Amino acid sequence: MLHGMKTFEGMLDGRGKKFALVVGRFNELVSGKLLEGALDSLRRHGCAEEDLHVFWVPGSFEIPLLADKIAQKGGYHGILGLGCLIRGATPHFEYIATQCTRGLAQVAERHGVPVGFGVLTCDTLDQALERAGSKAGNKGAQAAEAVLETADLLQHLP
Repeated sequence: MLHGMKTFEGMLDGRGKKFALVVGRFNELVSGKLLEGALDSLRRHGCAEEDLHVFWVPGSFEIPLLADKIAQKGGYHGILGLGCLIRGATPHFEYIATQCTRGLAQVAERHGVPVGFGVLTCDTLDQALERAGSKAGNKGAQAAEAVLETADLLQHLP
């Protein structure tokens, strides 16, 4: 804590908050595990089952569009993008990763709603599985916690 300065932090408190989870079906073996981790984290921090809405899209490229439409409609305290991109032999990976990242950041900026980035960008399937619940934890759960904390902080701005 800094001397004499007032600081503000969000809490991991999902009570009374509603979240949209937008999940890319491509590489569902991984994105499904990210979804499980995110839902578990949101529930453990007080979110009610009826306040968690899951939207499936074909792949990570489509996540920002749906997140944007959800944010336009309003009613959610946060949106979580979950997906998995695995590098291949062509530049396709870079294009999709860049557009997905940029698109989700723009949703947050444009609509003032927290958007969690739970889209893995890995070189191999093994790396992705490690980040979806094995050695490296579950990045879906971590993204959910970031959205929870940010949503709480936004509700308590002075």
